[in-house]
Amino acid sequence: MSENVETRRRRLLFRAEHRGFKEADLVIGGYARKNLPNMSEAALDEFEALIDTPDQELYAWIVGREPVPEEFQGPVFDSLAASAIAVAKP
Repeated sequence: MSENVETRRRRLLFRAEHRGFKEADLVIGGYARKNLPNMSEAALDEFEALIDTPDQELYAWIVGREPVPEEFQGPVFDSLAASAIAVAKP
């Protein structure tokens, strides 16, 4: 049985807000709260692949400490990284 899109969004939001360390919870969870309600199923797929990545790895990509592997590059990652930059600005 396949989950409906709203259940999927709630599950992804929970996972995004409970990453394992506070900085990731704030950046990824904040992004998810703002953007998940309007994401298409393709964007949800891209976001889910990103949050399946280990915390430290994903956070390093977001803040630019490590290059983003090609398979994770795309509009959702670009938007997530841009939102992290916006959050970091005073």
